[in-house]
Amino acid sequence: MPDMRAIEITQPGGPDVLQPTTRPRPEPRAGQVVLKVAYAGVNRPDALQRAGNYNPPKDASDLPGLEASGEVVAVGEGVAWPKVGDLVCALLPGGGYAEYVATPAAHCLPVPAGLSLKQAACLPETYYTVWTNVFMRGGLKAGEKFLVHGGSSGIGTTAIQLARAMGARVFATAGNDAKCATCIELGAERAINYREEDFVEVLKAEGGADLILDMVGGNYIPRDVSALADDGRLVFIAFLGGPKAELNFAQVMVRRLTITGSTLRPQSDAAKAEIAAQLRDHVWPLLDAGRIAPVMDSEFPLDQASKAHARMETSEHIGKIVLKVS
Repeated sequence: MPDMRAIEITQPGGPDVLQPTTRPRPEPRAGQVVLKVAYAGVNRPDALQRAGNYNPPKDASDLPGLEASGEVVAVGEGVAWPKVGDLVCALLPGGGYAEYVATPAAHCLPVPAGLSLKQAACLPETYYTVWTNVFMRGGLKAGEKFLVHGGSSGIGTTAIQLARAMGARVFATAGNDAKCATCIELGAERAINYREEDFVEVLKAEGGADLILDMVGGNYIPRDVSALADDGRLVFIAFLGGPKAELNFAQVMVRRLTITGSTLRPQSDAAKAEIAAQLRDHVWPLLDAGRIAPVMDSEFPLDQASKAHARMETSEHIGKIVLKVS
């Protein structure tokens, strides 16, 4: 096959280790499709992989990139949908920072009505993650109080909109007034500037959170437990502040709390296919109707992936960062 442009991780390190390269174009295995990538989403797990802290699965591409949008240009044996020529967005096992990428057909979703390929590239990683952890694992129901940390991030902006659309009362933390304003605009009834207010006290005044989605960890862990209502659930998806904390587990027993969490990438292809099916049934109609939409921060050319990572690591962004590939 002809070569393609791609971005590789030359060695573990900072954003500057992301460098242009050429690789052979992938071919689809049974059950897979190959996309001609239009846009690739930039996510925290990409930065963790770049730093040497998040190895790809053994059968996945070593190139970063866990979501993309584009045109299907080849299909493997046994694939009924999508077909060659279809425009889709897809969750990827890796390899999104490239002109072409292979992924299981069952992990593809149609581009929602009214959304561009640029917007669609921002959907898979965040929507798979939020749906899995907030609704499938966290069991959020209409009327419950939901707190999401990092409310202005790609995950946060998605979680706020989805939780609100499903009838929950939404609270969010963010690091400045502009980010808090974005959270309110997206549907949070209360945005908490964590530099000025204590989210524990805010939630306690409301009777406690029924569900908390946490990507911070560290010293937030015991504070999260304090902020939960009785029978509350705490779900972890990352530990930007570290994975360790001292915790009084008597509270967990006495107040009947549930602490859980998950990562997306190591899950089986079948598990991811089930998430995709649920998204298509429950979430894609909301996107098609314009009730929810991805929040966009910035766009960089593929060969400036290092600048995109530098932007993400400032934590100044609001919403999603994408790479324009073709």
